Amino acid sequence: MKALLGTKIGMTQIISEDGKAVPVTIIKAGPVTVTQVKSVDTDGYNAVQVGFDEGKNLSKAVAGHVKASNTTPKHIREFRVDTLPEEATVGSTIDVTSFTLGDVVDATGISKGKGFAGNIKRHNFNRHKKTHGGKGNTRRPGSIGSMYPQKVFKGKRMAGRMGHDQVTVKNLIVSYIDVENNVIGLRGAVPGPKKGLIVIDVAGGKA
Repeated sequence: MKALLGTKIGMTQIISEDGKAVPVTIIKAGPVTVTQVKSVDTDGYNAVQVGFDEGKNLSKAVAGHVKASNTTPKHIREFRVDTLPEEATVGSTIDVTSFTLGDVVDATGISKGKGFAGNIKRHNFNRHKKTHGGKGNTRRPGSIGSMYPQKVFKGKRMAGRMGHDQVTVKNLIVSYIDVENNVIGLRGAVPGPKKGLIVIDVAGGKA
């Protein structure tokens, strides 16, 4: 099963076989432990649930749920599959050896939070002219619509909270694998800060 959880280490570049510099995001990926296997007969769909990292102060509900796998995971995620892999049993582990160079994957993370931002930073608006009666209000939004129907429509691009959203970057290529240190490198940028949780899944969302 090609699916892993990991923490983002940072970005660097490697030299490919044809001598080109390739930007990669280095992720400390796995190993993850299978905590539950779901099937069509019992749950209505096929899925493999995995746990990652060591958690503290687990609730009794979570501790009881993962007891069979002999782990205390900090993060638990579920991956849907078309057919259940034979090696996926409760307590078994999955690591970077399930991937090969050239695999195409999707990476999901929580983007960096930017706090409350104006419309120029948040939506790439242009500012007003500084001359001819601008009165210094060069970064204000200006008119936001007509008088009727006396409300602001949902989805209007205005100032507000920016960042800290779940973001998925699709079709990233596995360009580096270090089995000894459980490190994987994905070509391109991956959302989130350093040490942030990254979910790696095969492209299309079916591990």
